[in-house]
Amino acid sequence: ENACNEVNQYFKKGSSLLLHGVTGSGKTEIYIKLIDQQLKNNKKVLYLLPEIAITTQIIQRLQSFFGNRVGVYHSRFNLGERTELWYSMMNEKLHQYDIILGARSSVFLPFKDLGLIIVDEEHENSFKQFDPAPRYHARDSAIVLAHISKAAIVLGSATPSLESMQNVLQHKYGLAELTKRHANIAMPSINLIDLKEQYKKKKMKLQFSEPLRWAIEETLSAGEQVILFQNRRGYAPIVECFSCGHTPHCKSCDVSLTFHSNAGVLRCHYCGYEEYKKSQCNACGSLDVSTKGFGTEQVVASLEVLFPEARVGRMDLDTTRAKDGYQQIIDRFEQHEIDILVGTQMLSKGLDFRDVGLVGVMAADALLNFPDFRAHEKTFQLLTQVAGRAGRTEKKGKVLIQTYQPEHQILQQVTSYEFQSMCKEQLYQREIYKYPPFNKIIKITLKHKEYNKLNDAADWFAKGLKNIF
Repeated sequence: ENACNEVNQYFKKGSSLLLHGVTGSGKTEIYIKLIDQQLKNNKKVLYLLPEIAITTQIIQRLQSFFGNRVGVYHSRFNLGERTELWYSMMNEKLHQYDIILGARSSVFLPFKDLGLIIVDEEHENSFKQFDPAPRYHARDSAIVLAHISKAAIVLGSATPSLESMQNVLQHKYGLAELTKRHANIAMPSINLIDLKEQYKKKKMKLQFSEPLRWAIEETLSAGEQVILFQNRRGYAPIVECFSCGHTPHCKSCDVSLTFHSNAGVLRCHYCGYEEYKKSQCNACGSLDVSTKGFGTEQVVASLEVLFPEARVGRMDLDTTRAKDGYQQIIDRFEQHEIDILVGTQMLSKGLDFRDVGLVGVMAADALLNFPDFRAHEKTFQLLTQVAGRAGRTEKKGKVLIQTYQPEHQILQQVTSYEFQSMCKEQLYQREIYKYPPFNKIIKITLKHKEYNKLNDAADWFAKGLKNIF
């Protein structure tokens, strides 16, 4: 109620608002209350979500409150369904939807009488469209839309982006906070497992350390469920020849091909190019070819060896291609038809499962060592969000993170939930190195069929920019 009153105070001042509430603190409850207020004033509401995966759970929650006044709009619907929604919004007589729930593209729908925009999980990268044009960030576009239609806007997250935190510090946004979980449920305890030590003492079995294996056994025997997070789909990200070091690459994207064992193919995750995996090396013909690294498929295969009794499910882009693919997996997990759910970052986003006792992160280092200035911020957000899926009822949840660098500052901050200190440090570093949110980064791409012309033009353009700056 306090948070709700704070939000309404900011709305009266007409400022954008950031709602920072820890995982499981009841942000959705506040949204429902705010939506209710708007509907009483005959206003329309736009509820933006980053990922189609979460929409299924939230649709059910909103429909239990507002019935069939909720319309859904995202890319998994066919053109006919989307056109129908578009026309019903244009035509006042047909207009049956007062709440539109959608992914980033729903910012462009033809709204009339828009009263409130909610951007849930505002830190999410999925709100940004890189390709194809129009290139935009739905969170920022939503703020402009709110400004144009004189509507109120709430950005909600358990781990807000540094850009939004900087706007709060500069008093561009208001801030309302929920620091405790609903009904004072304890936050899950997060522990780090040092993989170096586990390998030295020969306690690893496949990709699982001893503490993680024990914890999975304990959780399953208590009748609870387990979520395992590995942010790579496929079986193995790299296939390498040990004789000559050759790794198969995509012919058009020049990235290494990922091995998918159930189809027996090597696949490019950018353009979808496929080729069959041969038993010998393409370059030297040697038979000494092996995989490196592991993806969700391999984790599932390992679980079937280590825990043959457990029912294992997988949730990544490969298993959710069908229109209701997400719905089926989420329903099966909720109805206890799956004991262990292995998945990529889809799992981290705002899903609410009652009986998850343990969350395991298979490899935190791949996230930390990513060549991106936002890597540390993203790691903190992703691990905190994944951890938030554990222990959402009275029993205290447990989170285990496997890593080679347990002393890393970001991982230490994740274990003790130090969002503010992470924020302060990262903002300080961004300012020194002239990164966003203090500076804008612009990427300019030049294209031409003739290499020499392109080269000369690029040189000429670069010299021109150097003269100006």
